Amino acid sequence: GGETLSWSSSHTQRITSISSRFISLSPVQVSLQTYPASLSVLFSPLDFLKGEWTKISTTVISVDVLLPPEPKTREQFLQYSCQLTLDPNTAQKSLSLSEGSRKVTVVNAVNDPIPDHPDRFTDWWQVFCREGLSGRSYWEVEFHRGTVFTAVSYKDISRIGKANDSRFGYNDKSWGLECSSNGYSFRHNNVETKVSGPQSSRVGVYLDHKAGTLSYYSISDTMTLLHTFETTFTKPLYPGICVWYKNDSAELCKL
Repeated sequence: GGETLSWSSSHTQRITSISSRFISLSPVQVSLQTYPASLSVLFSPLDFLKGEWTKISTTVISVDVLLPPEPKTREQFLQYSCQLTLDPNTAQKSLSLSEGSRKVTVVNAVNDPIPDHPDRFTDWWQVFCREGLSGRSYWEVEFHRGTVFTAVSYKDISRIGKANDSRFGYNDKSWGLECSSNGYSFRHNNVETKVSGPQSSRVGVYLDHKAGTLSYYSISDTMTLLHTFETTFTKPLYPGICVWYKNDSAELCKL
């Protein structure tokens, strides 16, 4: 086997001392033609150390960009939990927010006049969260009755009118899972995918923005994967909720 070189502080001091002497001499005196052997003794160990440091630096950089493995258990998912709040400026006027802007309910009549806002959905009973997500994020939504659509969307989705360009899941800017007593279905760009899985009033949503994955889980005593969609996300995603019938409600869970 090869020999292992070890460098002590005394070696370093000797090199520094020798280096200082050569620096004090004129360029002619320390030319490579004049002192090739002496220079090789001086610089070879330094070159070796420089090479090793480059290897170490490269290794550190490589480790820094490695991502931890995908979560598998609910405890691991909860490490990525985010506390979301609904944005009242985006809520359609028939929607009422409560529980610290975590719960949305369709109401028959609004007691207080709601001001117009450019971010507000004018027709669909939809609301955005305030927070835009671009990393790994996990949250849970509980629906109390009726049909609820749990979505993520780019912020520049249309807010005006009752066309598909402003409806969660019916355009190329939004994705989501429809949850009802009849089961589940995933929708993106107006393409519906039927989803089978255990019925539950709570769903978990896991977004890995960089990896381009969006996953939905049925949450009860166990956590069951319902559907995963893979794509390339180009902008931050905003969680959103759409409720379909009067008195329907959904709530962002405290985790």
